[in-house]
Amino acid sequence: MIVSPLSAIVEAILLASSEPVSLSQLLELFALEPLPDGFIPTRHDLQVALEVLDQRCQGGGMTLTQVASGYRLQARQEWMPWVSRLWDERPPRYSRALLETLALIAYRQPVTRGDIEDVRGVAVSSGIIKTLQERGWIQVVGHRNVPGRPALFSTTAAFLDYFCLAGLDQLPSLADVQALGEITRTREDDSETAPSRIGEALPDDLDEQQADVLALTASELQQADALVAQVEANLYGEAEADGPASLGDIIERLSAASTEAAGSNHHASEPEQGCSGAKDSEKE
Repeated sequence: MIVSPLSAIVEAILLASSEPVSLSQLLELFALEPLPDGFIPTRHDLQVALEVLDQRCQGGGMTLTQVASGYRLQARQEWMPWVSRLWDERPPRYSRALLETLALIAYRQPVTRGDIEDVRGVAVSSGIIKTLQERGWIQVVGHRNVPGRPALFSTTAAFLDYFCLAGLDQLPSLADVQALGEITRTREDDSETAPSRIGEALPDDLDEQQADVLALTASELQQADALVAQVEANLYGEAEADGPASLGDIIERLSAASTEAAGSNHHASEPEQGCSGAKDSEKE
């Protein structure tokens, strides 16, 4: 196969970069250093070169992935059992509370800490918010105009990059999440019994409005659990014949994802991106 110089140069740039590279960055690079014949590629030329590179990667060990910050080359998920053995670092483990908090921010952004607590029914640990901010997955985008002016949180481009998303529109729809929640409740005893326990514990004199609020809170908590599973399954394309994974399986697979950086930029000694493999310390 004859490879065009432009496609080969773009491939080299993506391999050498430790971060995703956007079309704007590629345009700047070629403006500073044109091709050997003096040609300066346009945005369309670069898009064509990326399409050619994507076709060349088909069936190989690498894949061209577009994320929020641009494009990058990474190892295919199916080769991770071998690639992951290049590193012996301890995989990250994230708590259920952290995953639920992140999922609620992703779907309801911008939200305040109080909004999250209203849905989860428990206080949000300051350590969870700090961890998510240190990871670069959430940021403060403003303050709500109410007494106390609570901070409004939203996800970042780093969050999208880590989970191999080009935009928030690639998150599964809430309708899909709700359907998955129904399946999950039939498979997990905890998910099955928790709503019934809430219903059984209601006092006889509790009015209908209070009962509806409690039922909605229980439903939203189940949706939060389910969307974590759906997001993870959507990102890695791992179909499960027996239905969705439990939360423990989700955490295990998130941990396994941290090793995938070997293919994102195999020349780097310590990978940083999640879906292509991030080297993380154990988080709360």
